[in-house]
Amino acid sequence: MALFEDFDSLLYISRFRDQLTSLSERVSASMASTSCPTVEEVEACRDNEAALWLKLVAIAAILIAGGVGVAIPLVGRKRRLMRTDGGLFVCAKAFAAGVILATGFVHMLHAAESSLSNPCLPESPWRIFPFSGFVAMLAALATLVADFVGTQFYERKHRSETTSGDDHERDIVVVPSPSTEHQPRSAKDAMHIVGMRAHAAAHSHSHKHVKGACDSHGFLPVRSHAHGHEDSEASSSHVRHVVVSQILELGILSHSVIIGLSLGVSQSPCTIKPLVVALSFHQFFEGFALGGCIAQAQFKNAAATMMACFFAITTPAGIGVGATVASWYDGNSPRALVVEGLLDSMSAGILIYMALVDLIAADFLSQTMKCNVRLQVVCYLALFLGAGAMSAVAIWA
Repeated sequence: MALFEDFDSLLYISRFRDQLTSLSERVSASMASTSCPTVEEVEACRDNEAALWLKLVAIAAILIAGGVGVAIPLVGRKRRLMRTDGGLFVCAKAFAAGVILATGFVHMLHAAESSLSNPCLPESPWRIFPFSGFVAMLAALATLVADFVGTQFYERKHRSETTSGDDHERDIVVVPSPSTEHQPRSAKDAMHIVGMRAHAAAHSHSHKHVKGACDSHGFLPVRSHAHGHEDSEASSSHVRHVVVSQILELGILSHSVIIGLSLGVSQSPCTIKPLVVALSFHQFFEGFALGGCIAQAQFKNAAATMMACFFAITTPAGIGVGATVASWYDGNSPRALVVEGLLDSMSAGILIYMALVDLIAADFLSQTMKCNVRLQVVCYLALFLGAGAMSAVAIWA
C-alpha cells in the first residue's frame, strides 16, 4: 500500500513538473517573436527632428522639476517654515503621498496591464492569468519583508553601537574621597550602590500622565519625562525613516527608468508634448516625498545629496538612453512588452505599499495628527487632492 502511495506522489510531482516546463516553453515562445502585426509601422504624428528637440526639453524640464522637488525638504529642514515636524511639511507630504499612491494604482498598474494584455502577445499564458496584479502583489509582499528585515538590521546595529558606547562610559576609575578612604571596604561599596540607585531613580522619574494624551490645547501630545523610553522611541523612529527612505527610492528609481525609456524611444511629438508636463509634475511631487523621507532619516549631507542626485537624474538618463536606442529599439515587440509589463507591475506594488503603509498610515495614525483636528482636515484634503491631480494626469500620460 505504501508503495502505491509513493508511486502516486511521484506521478503527481512528475505531472506538475511537466506542466511547469510547458508553461515555461510557452512563455519563451511568446517572447521570441520580433514583430507585432497589429502595430502600424508608421505613426500618424511622426517627426524625428521635432521629437529629438522635445526630448532635450523634457530632459531639462524633468531634471529641474525633480531636483527642486527633492531639494526643498532637504534645504528647508533646518528652517522654521519647512521643519520636518511642522504642519506645513506634514500637509505637503500628504499631498505627495497621494501623488505616489495614484502613480502606483492609476499609472504603473494600468501600464503593466496594458503591456501584458497587448494583442501582440499570445493569449496563453498572458491573457488567461492576471500577471500584472499578481506580480504587484508579490512585489508588495517582498517590500514588506525587505522593510521588516531592514528595520531589524538597523535596530540591531544601533543597539550594538549604543551598548558599546555605554560600556565605554561605564569604564571609569573611581577615586575615593578623603572622607571614605579610611572606611571599611563593605561600607564604601554600600555607599556606592546607594548612590548609583539614587542617581538612576532621579533620571528615570516620570509624571503620572496618560501615555499619548494631548495637552490642554488639544494639539500636541504631552511629552513624557522618562528619558530611556523617549530615547528608545526616537531611535526606533529614526530607524524606520532610514529604511523607508531607501526602499521608497528603490521603488521610485525602478519606474523612473521605465517612464524615461518610454519617452525616449518615442518619435511622435504628439505623444511627447503632454508627457513633458505630466512627468515634470509627477517628478516634482515624488521628489518632495522622497526628500521628506531623507530629511526625516537625518542622513549626513553627503549621503542625502547622493540619494537626491540619483533620483533627479534617473528619468532624464532614461530619456537619453531611449533617444540613443530609438533607431533600433522596438517598444512594441513582445519581449519589450513583457519586460516593461513585469517591471511596471513590480514598481506599482512597491509604490502602493510605500504610499499606504510608510507614508499615509505612518503620518495619519500618528499621535500628532490625532491631537490636531485642523491638521487632520487639511492633510486629508491634501491627500485626496494629490491623488486626484495625479489621476487626472493619466488623461495625457
